[in-house]
Amino acid sequence: MIRNSLIFLFFVGLLTAGCSRYAYVRLNYPTPPEAVLPADVHSIAILNRSLPGEDGEGDKIAESILTGEVAGSDRLASDECIKGVYDAIMGLPEAELVIPASLRMPGTGTRELPEMLDWEKVEEICKKEGADALLVLETFDSNSDLLVSAARDQVASLITTGAPRPAIPGEVKVQVTSYWRMYDPRSQRIIDQYQHNSYMSFDTRGGMLPPTALPEAAYASGRAYMERYLPGYYKVKRQLYQRTSGNARRAFRAGYRRSAVANWEGAVEIWEGLTDHPKRKTAGRACLNMAVASEVFGDTDVALDWAQHSYEYFNNKLGRDYAKILLRRRSIEGY
Repeated sequence: MIRNSLIFLFFVGLLTAGCSRYAYVRLNYPTPPEAVLPADVHSIAILNRSLPGEDGEGDKIAESILTGEVAGSDRLASDECIKGVYDAIMGLPEAELVIPASLRMPGTGTRELPEMLDWEKVEEICKKEGADALLVLETFDSNSDLLVSAARDQVASLITTGAPRPAIPGEVKVQVTSYWRMYDPRSQRIIDQYQHNSYMSFDTRGGMLPPTALPEAAYASGRAYMERYLPGYYKVKRQLYQRTSGNARRAFRAGYRRSAVANWEGAVEIWEGLTDHPKRKTAGRACLNMAVASEVFGDTDVALDWAQHSYEYFNNKLGRDYAKILLRRRSIEGY
């Protein structure tokens, strides 16, 4: 369950609000991945099928001129796309990527999607590489708006001044489109097929793209594909108390200071002892802080119990609002 492993998957930042009685803790919680590997897939071979054979190389060069492709670079950049996948899969401890000795296989070399690989070929590759599945970069295409930007600036200059302006665009956008298929040789089905479009902007240097522009955009595209299999995160902010009044103020503040340096276990040692304090305000605040600490530890059910307790027994309004937030979170996450 997500909530049981939450403590290992989130970052906590504690913010204070001056001399306010309140502080805020920010949590990054995991969300389910967009795609999930089958349970029996642990090793994935990868191929680059996005490049043309020698016969199609001339057509590819002509297309790069017409579309604004970053000249002649797709051959190397598509391999950077593969590297992005390789690095991103490190976040999946249950899976590994196998790089065959022969990484490339001829494809269309254009945006046109090739036919699926023959299943006998898929099985042959997976058996040779000892892989459970085969991931194929079926198409890879890059374009930049360098020519478009220059033309747009010239048109704008003609309209406003009546004369062309020898302006060089200061920023150029690079687009990378990659299409992926993942083949399962045992069931002879496509596990996943997905087209990813990514855009990155770069400052020009003397009217030219920096040499690292396309490789960076291609690498990011490869990472983006594989990161679909990794959990995402959403940010939340929780409010807790820094202090209370009366004879518990020093202890309460000491608990807060422990939480401020991520010593939540130490903070709980203090706050839990104050949850039955004779002063209702102090007890309610301690219960609320126990609720926040429980959510930090990844136990939403216990956090909800403490939040409800702080309101039901001590009329702590913050506990009432917090309980509603936790109930809504449980509903969204489906448990």
